[in-house]
Amino acid sequence: MKSFRELLNERVLIFDGAMGTNLQAQNLSADDFGGKEYEGCNEYLVITKPDAVRKVHLDFLEAGADIIETNSFGSNEVVLAEYNLQHLSYEISRKSAELAKELALSFSTNEKPRFVAGSIGPGTKLPSLGHISFRELEKSYYPQISGLVDGGVDILCIETCQDMLQVKSALSAAMKVFEEKKTRVPIIVSITIETTGTMLMGTDISAALTTFEPYDIIDVIGMNCATGPKEMSENVRYLCQNSPKPVFVMPNAGIPENVGGKACYHLSPDELVHWLSHFVKDLGVSIVGGCCGTTKEHIKKLVDNLSGLKPAKRNWNYQPAVSSTFISQPLHIDPGPVLVGERCNANGSKQFREYLLKDDYEGMLQVAKDQIKEGAHMLDICVAYVGRDEKKDMIEFVKRLNTQVQLPLMFDSTEYEVIEAALEHYAGRAVINSVNLEDGEERISKILPLAKKFGAAVIALTIDEEGMAKTAEKKLAIAKRIRDLAVNKYQLRESDLIFDPLTFTLGSGDEEFRRSAIETLEAIKLIKKEIPDSKTILGISNVSFGLNPKARYALNSVFLYYAVQAGLDLAIVHASKIMPLNKIDEKGKQLCEELIFDKRRYEFV
Repeated sequence: MKSFRELLNERVLIFDGAMGTNLQAQNLSADDFGGKEYEGCNEYLVITKPDAVRKVHLDFLEAGADIIETNSFGSNEVVLAEYNLQHLSYEISRKSAELAKELALSFSTNEKPRFVAGSIGPGTKLPSLGHISFRELEKSYYPQISGLVDGGVDILCIETCQDMLQVKSALSAAMKVFEEKKTRVPIIVSITIETTGTMLMGTDISAALTTFEPYDIIDVIGMNCATGPKEMSENVRYLCQNSPKPVFVMPNAGIPENVGGKACYHLSPDELVHWLSHFVKDLGVSIVGGCCGTTKEHIKKLVDNLSGLKPAKRNWNYQPAVSSTFISQPLHIDPGPVLVGERCNANGSKQFREYLLKDDYEGMLQVAKDQIKEGAHMLDICVAYVGRDEKKDMIEFVKRLNTQVQLPLMFDSTEYEVIEAALEHYAGRAVINSVNLEDGEERISKILPLAKKFGAAVIALTIDEEGMAKTAEKKLAIAKRIRDLAVNKYQLRESDLIFDPLTFTLGSGDEEFRRSAIETLEAIKLIKKEIPDSKTILGISNVSFGLNPKARYALNSVFLYYAVQAGLDLAIVHASKIMPLNKIDEKGKQLCEELIFDKRRYEFV
């Protein structure tokens, strides 16, 4: 019998319809739920009245659904605690899986296997809004996912997702379950786009894809709930054009209308088939089904019209990117570079440091927002300062940035615990700044698993046990060594890596660094050639350290120009202090070029 993954590559797969709608249609009494205090807790029915759940499954299996979902949408501890049933999270989840699995197996044949997807809903608390911590939510998901896996589900479906940080906590719980049980099942992540055009937290479809694309634990990405298929169509098109992963779509039976205090859905089975046929045949959607308001009649129509079809071939085009809660930012733009604002740094900005020392987080936020106006595409965040609690400061600042600043973030710290805390409070795809080989693999062995767990990108400095690399060849050799460790040992991808070949000051007069800019520019070219899927970054202002402000602006600007010509993708800069070359007088530009390219015309005697 073929597996879910095998069939996913062969034909469209059809999910079932709404569990809640079809339970409500049975007019269940309070006694069916085990008493007045449990009324409305659909998940508890697998214990108090399993026949009601069995009927829903049977209806959808008889309609021809390939995949039925367990009655476990709200079986995590946080939701069940509202009924004082949190201690039953594992049992309810396992029973829901066993019930569905028994029925699915009874309908399975070699020609038409039936599968069970473990339903994992968003819960009732959003970590991005501070309702619950990442770790508390992860802990709440653990018994739910553990029960579903022990009950025999073939797939996990993390669905109706409203907050990307909530999804990350569920994924983290799934990773723990898989590791402890030495098993794994495919995972579908399905977000919910509201009628506003974004997720509840304001996340657009591109930010969601960017955030979850790096997770190899996710097999399928898609959308469900909130609207009917018509309202989903442009976002479905975006996923089909850009997602490397197969696409899943499970719309409501239209947008609900409140009739007498009840949600009524008006999309007919024929209308659902019209839209989902378009998604499969024209856009290449791989899995379709029905969410709220869909019945066995909707699913039978889907089976009659779509069963056995091969989805249209998708020519997707994904660009490596990072994201905030709200938007996606490619790691390469044309014309470049991607500008990373450097002023949210306690050691590099006097203004930012003063706000930090006064615990003035609103002032710190304003520094971040000012950089957006200045043209930054991302923000580097460093709150390390002697005598301060760096972890606490990072958490307090990132919580605010997560919901109030549009740009993606780069977390800059030498402390593992600080990076981990930042990632646990950030919904988007961040960049970790940074790793190196100064102490061999010591730092890499801690930070790269974090990057893997949270889907982050990582900056790697060309530093090894011998110190900072000064020649282009040495910079490349260290970059290749880090690349091999990251990819072969820690299962990251080349495209997750951003190499910093280091910028040394040309303003010190130090003979050792006369050719340092030349070596750095050459290293960029070599890294782009030898590690082509990676990106490159430089802290531009280091090149002018020690010079007066006017000279610094000019040298930084000219050096950045030549770095971009060499292939630089990102630059950490004070964006408003970078000048176009035509704004620098010819003599000043010439002097900068002579300094950068070591064109000194005399030697000391």
